[in-house]
Amino acid sequence: MTGADGLEGLVRRALPEAAAGLPDAAVAQLAAYLRLLARWNQAYNLTSVRDPADMATRHVGDSLTALPFLAGDRLLDVGAGAGLPGIPLAVASPATRVTLLDSQIKKARFLRQAVAELKLGNAEVVHSRVEDYRPVQPFTTIICRAYASLADFVTAAAHALAPGGRLVAMKGRLPADELAALPAGWQVLGATPVGAPGLVGGRHVIVLARAAAAPAGDAP
Repeated sequence: MTGADGLEGLVRRALPEAAAGLPDAAVAQLAAYLRLLARWNQAYNLTSVRDPADMATRHVGDSLTALPFLAGDRLLDVGAGAGLPGIPLAVASPATRVTLLDSQIKKARFLRQAVAELKLGNAEVVHSRVEDYRPVQPFTTIICRAYASLADFVTAAAHALAPGGRLVAMKGRLPADELAALPAGWQVLGATPVGAPGLVGGRHVIVLARAAAAPAGDAP
């Protein structure tokens, strides 16, 4: 894979506007993460993206487009897979406690190795299905990337969300059909187009929250 200086340069050029000011140490961590992912990918096929420039753009750059949409200081990445978007977000936001959740043991093993090698003191790995996961403390933000429909995401993850928290779904095209099929009691706080240098195709970040109950005097 590309040498350290070259890969760090690719990562720096792939950063979206929200992460443009990342310190050099964080960029080095992100490059180290991509090197580790490429190494494990030879045996475990964690991602179909192999080219270093594509990995910087489609993994790191794309993941960090979600940075402005996080709320509070406790983040759950549902179906974290190869650590996307949770590991780049943990690197870019060291004050946020990030839990990386995945039900596949090989992916959980990789995530634990990545957390250890990158010395991510603000990240932990849980091997579980989200439906079965019962955190000690609920999360202020729960995020997913290419995980499920919005309705399925709400149904699976809402029990782990703190009062006033938000669900954040990273999508390609604007999923109008999924937005129309949201379960009752949920509202859309935003459906924002996002992008990073080199990303091809539309990207949207959908932010959901529990709908505020109507005041008693407004009831019909």
